[in-house]
Amino acid sequence: QVGQAAYSASKGGIVGMTLPIARDLAPLGIRVVTIAPGLFSTPLLAGLPEKVRKFLGQQVPFPSRLGDPAEYAHLVQALAENPMINGEVVRLDGALRMQP
Repeated sequence: QVGQAAYSASKGGIVGMTLPIARDLAPLGIRVVTIAPGLFSTPLLAGLPEKVRKFLGQQVPFPSRLGDPAEYAHLVQALAENPMINGEVVRLDGALRMQP
């Protein structure tokens, strides 16, 4: 998005570190997985007017709504239970790509 260079750079740094850190920690039996969430129904978004929350949810291609925190937790559980997932960035955003 326009005006989001610093935010984007910080996210890019996390994404870029995921695999090298996973490789560094592998000898210790530690896995590293990054979750890149989209728009979720959190207390922060709950403070926005309903009209704004609805608009944001409609921007998500499918499902066209805000994510539920239970869905995030479900992904965390699935990642923790699958020992082969390591060094990966998983997007949890309903295919959302914010417009400029």
